[in-house]
Amino acid sequence: MKIEKLKDLLKDFGDKVKFDYDLKKMNWFNIGGKTKAFYKADNLKDLVIFLKKLKNDEKIFILGAGSNTLITDKIYDGVVIKLSNNFNNISLLSEDIVIAGSAVLDKALSVFAMNNELSGFEFLTGIPGTIGGGIKMNAGCFGKEFKDILLSVQAIDKKGNVLTIAKKDINFEYRESGLSDDLIFLSASFRGKKDNLNNIKLEMNRIKAEKEKNQPSKIKTSGSTFKNPVSQTQKKVWELIKESVPLDKKFGDASISKKHCNFFVNEGNATFDDMTKLINFVSKKVLDKTGVSLEKEIKILE
Repeated sequence: MKIEKLKDLLKDFGDKVKFDYDLKKMNWFNIGGKTKAFYKADNLKDLVIFLKKLKNDEKIFILGAGSNTLITDKIYDGVVIKLSNNFNNISLLSEDIVIAGSAVLDKALSVFAMNNELSGFEFLTGIPGTIGGGIKMNAGCFGKEFKDILLSVQAIDKKGNVLTIAKKDINFEYRESGLSDDLIFLSASFRGKKDNLNNIKLEMNRIKAEKEKNQPSKIKTSGSTFKNPVSQTQKKVWELIKESVPLDKKFGDASISKKHCNFFVNEGNATFDDMTKLINFVSKKVLDKTGVSLEKEIKILE
């Protein structure tokens, strides 16, 4: 809908809704332009009212930590929603069940579990991003995934209906939950296993050390660019890239990490077009050389 109509529709939300809002600093790549409208949801009640006002007549994108998101330099013709700190709470439901809001950082959940002597959450210390995004893509590392600890998800659809989805009703696959893009995750419950605090700390430290050794950090990158091919080859995606692509290839300031070639980097002022060209270049080179068609792990907002 036209911006004038959208402004009139959302006028009751005051400064909680911002128009022509810059997204560049809200993602790890530090790439992107503006969105037609940006809404920071304070609580579930307001979020329900907001969605019912929109009546699903606008494109909606839920922005978490921005750790695996590439955003267009052009204006996003839709509404970007970010959940406030009221969706960032963690609590114990019982001695082995944890409830976490979808805005909780994965690392924060792993620390909470450790402090409560619950194992099974250690792998989360190696995953950037939030619980909501982790559920959506069944994020994982070092042999563990969200599906291994999840019990249920509370969500809201884009028409404002709240629902609970049990794990048994979710068709998890590698880096995929199969859950509808029409859902906004609110919170989730997880089950861990009681263990000795030192055992949990040792495993978390092992994962951190492994990640620091093999993956770039403290730079403008968005994590793994492509998923590992599941059935087309036994090789990891980084192996396919390494044997197929000149690793010094750049488009503008968009380059391939020297530490891990499935991580792409904004070396300074890379544009959306630069990064997209690099992604497409690598994908084509791998396909031409190996016959393997790569699937992107990062989410592209355009």
